[in-house]
Parts: sequence; structure tokens; C-alpha cells
Amino acid sequence: MPAEMPVEDVVVEEPLTDSPPPVDRWRTLTRLVVAVTAAWAVFLVLHVLLTGRWWLWLIVDATPPLALVVVPVLLLGLALFARPVRGRLSAVLVVLLLVGAYLAGYVPTWTSDATGGSGGTEVKVFAWSTDYWQMSDDKDAFYAFLRRHDADVYLLQEYLYWEGDGPIRIDDSARLRAEFPGYQLSVDGELLTLTRLPIVSTHHQPDSGTGTDWYWKGTKTQRTDIRVGERTVSFYNVHLPVPFRVGDHPLSSRFYRFVKEQSAWRLRELDKLRADLTGNPHPAVVAGDFNSPWMELSSLGGGTQLHNPTDGVSSSPSWPVSDYPFPRLWRLDWLYTSGGLPVRGYHFGGGEAFSDHAAQEIRVVVPDHPAHTP
Repeated sequence: MPAEMPVEDVVVEEPLTDSPPPVDRWRTLTRLVVAVTAAWAVFLVLHVLLTGRWWLWLIVDATPPLALVVVPVLLLGLALFARPVRGRLSAVLVVLLLVGAYLAGYVPTWTSDATGGSGGTEVKVFAWSTDYWQMSDDKDAFYAFLRRHDADVYLLQEYLYWEGDGPIRIDDSARLRAEFPGYQLSVDGELLTLTRLPIVSTHHQPDSGTGTDWYWKGTKTQRTDIRVGERTVSFYNVHLPVPFRVGDHPLSSRFYRFVKEQSAWRLRELDKLRADLTGNPHPAVVAGDFNSPWMELSSLGGGTQLHNPTDGVSSSPSWPVSDYPFPRLWRLDWLYTSGGLPVRGYHFGGGEAFSDHAAQEIRVVVPDHPAHTP
């Protein structure tokens, strides 16, 4: 018989893999979703507390309001895979979604258009940031666009030209008077109010008339008191400073120095506007380019009421409608009234051919008699 062959031990090698076990992957995903949810909740709290109060938060203010809805929706989708805490996490994210939708202005509001039965005068207001007047536009087409709206009061911003880093003062009053016969003009720096209703008084700020102080040290909130029917109404034309310059390198000292200076300037102008509104005995219309999508988080005081477009919600975007490679995601143009002035119509429309801002078309009613509050 042949000798028995020795039997050797057979070792079966496990295949090598870099992938973690499935359980570890789900555990990692769960921890990640929980961490991001917690960070998002902290962000919302800080956004409410710091918007309009801390200069560095001006950079964060550039967050489009839509993000406050999109982020929790995406996290809700991922929470379905966080099995150990799926129910509790989803409940938290639903709350964050509702809070974000409210802060971003996606919750519709309803306001009464009644005039209290006392009758009133309707005033058509056209407020628009003109993008350096008609600096690079067809001048005839620009003026035809303005005339076409046939407003009683025009509140126009950026009545100036711009070259490099510097503003250039302009005087187009002769053309304005020719295009708008019967209208009165009031100019403060780069702010122009044009009205066919009689001006009762203006509130011009001191102007040195030298250099570019008229822009850098001039007012950004122009007040013009106008007679409407038997009452005087204050129309505020607003253009608050930009938070930062698009194109500046975000890691440069120049970028942060500019943000800090702009924030201080912006807060000064807002404080002046709030003080003037508080001490103003007349009802008011406040409209213009506030250069912030988060004005709902910053009260103007003085009994003002924020108005939203009648064909949309407060987050209806007005910028950019041209010039920039960004989608139209931000509302930078706002409307307030005080003294119980109802707004019969309000929407964004037109201006894309001449500016990066959509125009505000407003119909406000001035009651014949002041509203009585109990």
C-alpha cells in the first residue's frame, strides 16, 4: 500500500477590505446628521440674535432666505436613514423647518385694505434702485420706462454715476423737468424724490459740496413731506450701504475692514431713520433698497408696519434681476408704512433692462382722517 500522505492544515484567508461594517456606516451617518442638525439650530438662534447687531454677521446675512427651508428639508431626507433616532430627529427638523420658513418669510401674511370707512386718496408710488441712473443705458429708453409707470411719487436711488471706487455727482434736473412737467424734485446726495403732489417741506442734510463727502458722509434716508388730500404724509427714500463688495477677496484685510466700516455706517443710518420716524407726527411711507434680505428681523419702530407683495410672500426676491451670475434669490427692497396707511396694491416688476433691482410698484391709501386707536 502506498504510504499515507501527511495532511497539512489548510488556512483560508479572509478577503481584505477597507469598507467599515454596515452597522458602523449607519452609526456614522446618524452621528453626522445629528451634529449638522444641532449646528443648524445654533445657526438659527445666532441669526436671530446677531442680524443687524454684529458687523461680522453682515457676511452671513448674504445667506439667501431659501436656504432656511432647503437645509432642513435635505436633513429630513437623511434623517430617514438615522434609524436609532429617526423619529425624534425628524420631529426636531420639522420644527426647524417651520422656524426657518417663518424667518425666511415663506409664511404668508394677510393685511386689511380697509380705510376705516372714512374715504381716502390713493397714491401711486414707484420705488427703484436705478443702478447708477442711466450711466450705461439708452437714456431715452430709461426715461420712457420711468414715465410709463405714471407714479404720483417716485422714490429713486443711485442718482449718480460711478467710476472705479468713486461716486460721481450728476445733475439731470433739466431733463427731469422736461420729462415730468408739473413734478417737483428733491435731491439729497444720490437720493431723488420726484412728485406731482405738492411738497410741504424737505429735510435736507448738511452738504459740504466738496469732494465725495456728499456720498460717503451724506444721508441714506431722504425724507420729503408731501400734501395728500388734506393731510401731510412723509415719504422716506432709503438706500442703505452695501454690506460688502462683490469681487473683493474674502481672505483679505481690505474685505473685513470694508465690512466693518459699512456695518457702522449702516447702523448709524438705521438709527437716524428710527429716531426720525419715532418723532414724526405724520403718517409715513418708507421704501427703497435696504441692501438686506433680513429686514423682518430688524424693526424700524415708530409704529411702522412691514408690507409684503400682494401677489407673493415677504421673501419674494427683488435682486438680482440682471448684471450678476446669481439666481434671483434675495429681497433687498422693502416697504413700510405708519399711521394706519393701507396698501391697496404692491408688487415687484420691471427694471430688468436698466438695473439689477426689480422696481417696487405701490398703491397706498391716505385716509381723509387719522385712524383712531383705542
